[in-house]
Amino acid sequence: MMGSERDGKSRRSAGRPRPVTADWLFRAAAHYLERYASSSDNLARVLARKIERRRRAAIEAGEPIEADEGSEERDRAMISDTIAKFLELKLLDDRAYAEARFASLRRRGTSLRQTEAKLGQKGVPRELRQAVAAQDEMGDAAAALAYARRRRLGPHRAADRQTRRDRDIAAMMRAGFSFRDSVGAIDGTGEAPDEPS
Repeated sequence: MMGSERDGKSRRSAGRPRPVTADWLFRAAAHYLERYASSSDNLARVLARKIERRRRAAIEAGEPIEADEGSEERDRAMISDTIAKFLELKLLDDRAYAEARFASLRRRGTSLRQTEAKLGQKGVPRELRQAVAAQDEMGDAAAALAYARRRRLGPHRAADRQTRRDRDIAAMMRAGFSFRDSVGAIDGTGEAPDEPS
């Protein structure tokens, strides 16, 4: 009987939401960065969501939490301090993240327009996106061929190539490629992916 009482108490204490502290936030950021590459802005958004979830869990558990006007400001300051520590430790580098993500997306056949948009969604500043894009050696014609191959469009389609040609070109254009690059990839006349433009 006593053992089951203890088990119940430990379960309740284990389930109680812990307070939002700078140490907890640092550990949460480290855990996230162990699993995912990130920009500093994206990591800040992730940490803000983690704080929000922890506070919501505390409210649902009936825990008293600080809800004064300065709590949001304190959260932002804690997030900024955490980001600054990771930048100082060189565990967070926006340029390195942007370059690696850019190269990965382009190898997969993502158009330049969509690559820049995806980097923007991950919090990479516009100037940095433009600087990384200026160093692009692949070119959209080569990326279009890589995209067609990955999606099995045009010359990579097993059957019905001719009847599906217009649909395949439309799919390429929806993916952000120009009409010219889309036609080149679908008709098999585009630039090979290993040849920089």
